[in-house]
Amino acid sequence: MTDAFLFAAEAVLPIVLLIVLGYVLKRRGMLTKPFLDVGNKLTFRVLLPVMLFCNVYKIDRLSDVNVAFVLYGIGAVIILFLAAIAVCCAFTKDNAKRGSLIQSVFRSNYAIIGIPLAASLFGDKGAAAAGVMSAFCVPTFNILGVITLVIFNGNEEKQKADIKKIFLGVVKNPLIIGTVTGLAVLGIREIFVKTGISFRLSDVTVLFKTLENIKSICTPLALIVLGGKFEFSAVSRLRREIIFGTLVRTVAVPVIGLGTALLLKNTMSLSGEHFATYMGVFATPVAVASAIMAKEMGADDELAGQLVVWTSLVSTVTIFIYVTVLRIIGIF
Repeated sequence: MTDAFLFAAEAVLPIVLLIVLGYVLKRRGMLTKPFLDVGNKLTFRVLLPVMLFCNVYKIDRLSDVNVAFVLYGIGAVIILFLAAIAVCCAFTKDNAKRGSLIQSVFRSNYAIIGIPLAASLFGDKGAAAAGVMSAFCVPTFNILGVITLVIFNGNEEKQKADIKKIFLGVVKNPLIIGTVTGLAVLGIREIFVKTGISFRLSDVTVLFKTLENIKSICTPLALIVLGGKFEFSAVSRLRREIIFGTLVRTVAVPVIGLGTALLLKNTMSLSGEHFATYMGVFATPVAVASAIMAKEMGADDELAGQLVVWTSLVSTVTIFIYVTVLRIIGIF
């Protein structure tokens, strides 16, 4: 039990402390709003795409990818999305709130917290498995997010007129570009292997080392900026929705997603690195991008923003519990 507790602490606390550091520095005036806005933009447009590219490129061989592992992750996200529509529509009649709540169910903060968590839990193998999942998970989250907010928003007429523009934005999403580029370069590398060409991207030492350096900046800066953007406001009119969304995201979704994966563990040949990745998919808080998209597409962005804050706060405890349990039963 002590071993499991220490393992969970070593994996989770470094992530939590960086978020806390960002919040404290913001409160002390060292991180200003303009700095946080620029930091958020830099992370989203440059650092995260490079990190995703590097993680995907480090996959040994595409043929070694556990297809069942990927299919379960994506299939579970889609099922959660469909279930969320039914549950959230029953919970509230407000379309704008429905859009924000539905996103909170299926859309995790996979890129900023999930991938670093997988690496922390299972080292290079965890990072590699998370990189594989990101190639499919990131586009799925974005596409389902668009579908959600096109259907459920407070300004339906305007959003229908902007659907083409919105989908173009999904295609141009830096996170999708990073993962797809990584897959393309990985595919070229496999062709080189089959044809006997010895050249690799890593042979261009200056470029490859630069990419690795950018990748190393990503996680700490992204987590500090995330903490700096927290605003704990008491929104009485949204208390019921915040409690509902937070409990579903941090308790119901992880228990269902991880629990079902445990039941199918032997059937799908799942190992520790796969569960480390599933922690990122199912157990991490709501994605920051969900609040940004909610504002742009007419959903309740105030609710979306509060769900990001409160699920992030509560998940620091729930993730610790899930990691401890998985360690006790021998997954990690």
